[in-house]
Amino acid sequence: MSVLYILSILALTASFIGSRKKTLEALQIAWRRFLKLLPPFLIMLSAVALVLTALPQEVFVRHLGGDNLFYTTTAAGLLGSLTLMPGFIAFPLSGLLLKQGVPYIVLAAFTTTLMMVGVLTFPVERHYLGTRIALVRNLISLIIALIVAISIGFYFGEVI
Repeated sequence: MSVLYILSILALTASFIGSRKKTLEALQIAWRRFLKLLPPFLIMLSAVALVLTALPQEVFVRHLGGDNLFYTTTAAGLLGSLTLMPGFIAFPLSGLLLKQGVPYIVLAAFTTTLMMVGVLTFPVERHYLGTRIALVRNLISLIIALIVAISIGFYFGEVI
């Protein structure tokens, strides 16, 4: 991550050397856009914090570790769609769930919907992309996530 910060600072410095006026104008535009994005982003982060607080790890294990693959895969897809967490938290959590006996198909449904489907981010997406595009994007992402989960289930012999 520090490499990205260093590259960004170098690029900003080069831009500033190239044209001080254009760089300052670009920074002003970026700041205004950031301020416009900040309120919906803070609302989204608050919703994420509430969801993660309301759904401790035990809930994940209880609903994702059952014998009914249809139910657990569906529950995993719903939890993944409703939860927003970065990959560096999601993948270790999936590793813990795997150790507790959660099937690969369920973990695939959970992680792919978690990364691709955004119920909590929908208001922000709708604001910037429009309702139709945000809905289509989420629907396509859900379909792809389910195809990935079923494929993983076939690969690991969990789906006959």
